[in-house]
Amino acid sequence: MSTKILHKDQKYIDGLVQNNSFIIQAIYDRFVPKVINYIKNNSGSAAQAQDIIQDTLLVIYNQASEKKLQLTCPFEAYFFLLCKRKWLNELKKSDKKEVTISDEALFKSDDAQELVFETILFDKKQALFEAMFQKLGTACKDLLNTTFKIKSMEEVAASLGVSYAYARKKKSLCIGKLTKLVRESPIFKLLKY
Repeated sequence: MSTKILHKDQKYIDGLVQNNSFIIQAIYDRFVPKVINYIKNNSGSAAQAQDIIQDTLLVIYNQASEKKLQLTCPFEAYFFLLCKRKWLNELKKSDKKEVTISDEALFKSDDAQELVFETILFDKKQALFEAMFQKLGTACKDLLNTTFKIKSMEEVAASLGVSYAYARKKKSLCIGKLTKLVRESPIFKLLKY
């Protein structure tokens, strides 16, 4: 995607990452009503729509923070498609089949479809990582959580009350175990393609 031009709506992505209240309010004012209407017209409630919107904004925030998300399409198309996908997945889980898709609600932008696919894949990878992380023992989780917050291994070792050499070796073993859990998961095999 490096050859694609950054869309002017990148300001919404940047505003989310910076927790800019003006930009976040603009998202709610401009883009949220359409999502709420779509979900209400498709077997949902306003409360369910708010849950989908919050979840979608969190996924966008996480991807933008960790992977430097570059928007190459209008934010409205990207945001709406993500919310729509999440809502349709919710309907599938609950076996509700009544879905009304109006043509004006669909966005046919290839860039939006590509970004939505990347974001959904990112979200699934994050969920897999978190699920496998929870399978680690308490010592590994504490060590890795500390290394996520503190970058210096000397400080990590000091905060945990262990030697530097032990902290480095234990971190390596914990990452190895986490990597093995992720790679052995049936979900990982599906996410590779």
